[in-house]
Order: sequence, then C-alpha cells, then structure tokens
Amino acid sequence: MKLHDLRPDEGATKKRKRVGRGHGSGHGKTAGRGTKGQNARSGGGVSPYFEGGQLPLVRRLPFKRGFSNIFRTNYQEVNIDQLEDRFEAGAEITPEALAAAGLVRDANEPVVILGRGELGTAFTVKAHRFSKSAREKIEAAGGTVEELELLVTGARATVKLLPKEQLEALRSQRGG
Repeated sequence: MKLHDLRPDEGATKKRKRVGRGHGSGHGKTAGRGTKGQNARSGGGVSPYFEGGQLPLVRRLPFKRGFSNIFRTNYQEVNIDQLEDRFEAGAEITPEALAAAGLVRDANEPVVILGRGELGTAFTVKAHRFSKSAREKIEAAGGTVEELELLVTGARATVKLLPKEQLEALRSQRGG
C-alpha cells in the first residue's frame, strides 16, 4: 500500500450541503432560510442568548455563573506522611523548612497540615492551620503542634479588619 492508495472508509466522508443552487437541488430559491425575517437576511441572526431585547436570563442571574471570593485564603497543603519522608525525628518543621524541603512553593504563604498517612516520629510542627486528624496524629506520635498567626494581606486587609486604634490613627494622619 502506498500513500496514493489511501482512501477514507465508505460513508466516512460526505459532500457538504450546497444551498442556493437552483430548484433541482432541493435547497434553491430561499436556500433553506425560509421567507423574510431577520434570519433570512445576510448578516442576520442573533447571539445565542438574545431574547428579543428582553434582558437575557444569563444577565438576570449572574450569580448562577459563580463568583470569585476575594476574601478567600489559599493554603498550601502538606500531609503528615510527607513530613516523615523529608525530616529527621525531633525536627522543628516551619513553613521555611517546608519550602526548603520542596513541600511548599512559598514560605510566606499560609500552610495547612492535613492528616493523610501515619506518623511514627515526633516533630514540632508550626503551621497556620491543622486538620483535626493531623493534630491528633502528631500529638499521638509525641510531637507538638503550634498554630502560627495568619497575616492578613490583600483584599482581607480592608478597613473593616483593622483594629479601632489603627483606624483612628489612619484617620488622624489623613486629616479626616
């Protein structure tokens, strides 16, 4: 068999519909568009959600498409079975140590410790959040858990979250 012998299977290819080519074609005169109206015209037709000028459903219900929570805190996840592989017994595990071991990307971003796997060695683990099972497994292995304070940044660091003293200081600086 050679390249010039290749043919598609029988019925795999189909001729395209050629509309507006006379009465004998079955798609002559109005070319399958019917008579008159917006869809019969060249450039006619409407966008998929156009509802005749009425406010479309997708614009009436924007919440149905979801939204982005600007106050969301994105945690970097680490499971306890990963800790045993990368650290020696009795080690102090901090976000900086996790970043150095390649378990998290950024030491400045919040870290959550999750409870997948078993832990046989004692560690001092410092993170921003712990799952209930991770906390129990670390303490059962003789280790200690220390929850770090979550620094508020980005959209969360709005006026609403500032303590009243800081808010007053800002207002006095601005002269308001």
